[in-house]
Amino acid sequence: MPGQPSCNLATRPAWELAAEIRAGHLSARELTEACLAQVERHNPQLNALVTVDAEGALAKAAAADDHQAQGGPLGPLHGLPVAHKDSFLTAGMRTTWGSQVYAEHVPKQDSLIVSRQAEAGSILLGKSNLPEFGAGSQTFNEVFGATRNPYAPAMTCGGSSGGAAVALASGMVALADGSDMGGSLRNPASFCNIVGLRPSIGRVPNWPNNNSFGQLTVAGPMGRCVADVALLLSVIAGEDRRDPLSLQSAASPLSAALQGDFRGARIAYSPDLGGLPVEPAVRAVTEAGVQRLADLGCSVELAEPDFSGGARAFQVLRALTYASGYRHLLDTHRHLLKDTVVWNIEQARQFTAVDVIDAEAVRARLFRDTQALLEQYDFLVAPVSQVLPFPVEQPYVRQIGDQPMDTYIDWMTSCSLITLSGHPCLSLPCGFSEQGLPVGLQIVGRYRDEQRLLAFAQALETLNRPYVDRPLAG
Repeated sequence: MPGQPSCNLATRPAWELAAEIRAGHLSARELTEACLAQVERHNPQLNALVTVDAEGALAKAAAADDHQAQGGPLGPLHGLPVAHKDSFLTAGMRTTWGSQVYAEHVPKQDSLIVSRQAEAGSILLGKSNLPEFGAGSQTFNEVFGATRNPYAPAMTCGGSSGGAAVALASGMVALADGSDMGGSLRNPASFCNIVGLRPSIGRVPNWPNNNSFGQLTVAGPMGRCVADVALLLSVIAGEDRRDPLSLQSAASPLSAALQGDFRGARIAYSPDLGGLPVEPAVRAVTEAGVQRLADLGCSVELAEPDFSGGARAFQVLRALTYASGYRHLLDTHRHLLKDTVVWNIEQARQFTAVDVIDAEAVRARLFRDTQALLEQYDFLVAPVSQVLPFPVEQPYVRQIGDQPMDTYIDWMTSCSLITLSGHPCLSLPCGFSEQGLPVGLQIVGRYRDEQRLLAFAQALETLNRPYVDRPLAG
């Protein structure tokens, strides 16, 4: 917009920017230049984007403007700069998985989530940082280093889609994607004051994928607001025959479709998901957000599914997932793998067939219990993460209160239990701690009903705005 500071332009909601471009009030090149200015301003300190193609992005933006000037059809993401997680393939652009093994890997094809965004008119600006092979909710690796929290650069941004969350919060891109096994879309969204949606399995098809029938990891959208997440979901969702679990339906990109009346809605609230340790500061912000639900006309009751055995089941199924994807690297590149990745792969060798059978039984029961709970209640709300953002030099949380964490992912059980349930869930900005650190609220919706989940989150987002509108550090 003429006369508007680029930083304000770059941090506006993506759906608004798309509308401005479509109306001819803003060019794709102007927006791309504003985002690149934010990259230049913030990325040297925050390290959110590990590959940036400024020249290519500006060329694509110029081509998008020419296409629009000639009256060509415009896709829903026309002119919007985006970043793809560095675990998604980008043809001709480095894709590393944050691993020294693939530090110079340049694929020849795009992942489906990448090509769908390109076909919708997006402008590829670069790749976002992640922990090695997405292992852990703390974004650092030996190839690119650590990504820092935009509200407190001495702290972690979370992970594994940490670079995406930071790029969004700081206005480096309009939209970003990520993936989530045990909280990798939700945890960084919570730590960085943005929105991250873990969709139902199959909502966003995953291709190429060597584990096509795996049911832990999903891809999904991230944005600065709920409407932005809905916009990106509408582009990346929908059936693809190469993914045997993909679903036909897709969410509407229109923010108007997210409007809803939630007076009388019944909300189940679980403050600790079956007795998990939760830091008092996290609990305080979460409970304040839950109390605002009364302003929507909702009633709130303490209720939760049976989470017993869930943490163990997730550990078993996660280990199998890592072993199926990376066990071959133990023989060829073990010296280049971080210790937690080695541990996760080798852990699978210790489990028996009975362990796997029991884990699948727990997952099936947790799905049924969550589904039954959400037939009585409209939504389940809970903490996203059990802790506040912690120092960026700390690999993972080793203790919460007086309870030690036995593994590098135990502190994220608040997310991984919901993963096991199979239900769509979302991290919504909820507020800030007294230390000035962001805290998100985890909202779980009915199975395969992302549309109503997004509508509810948008209604709560409006109430939360005075509590989450805070400038970045610096």
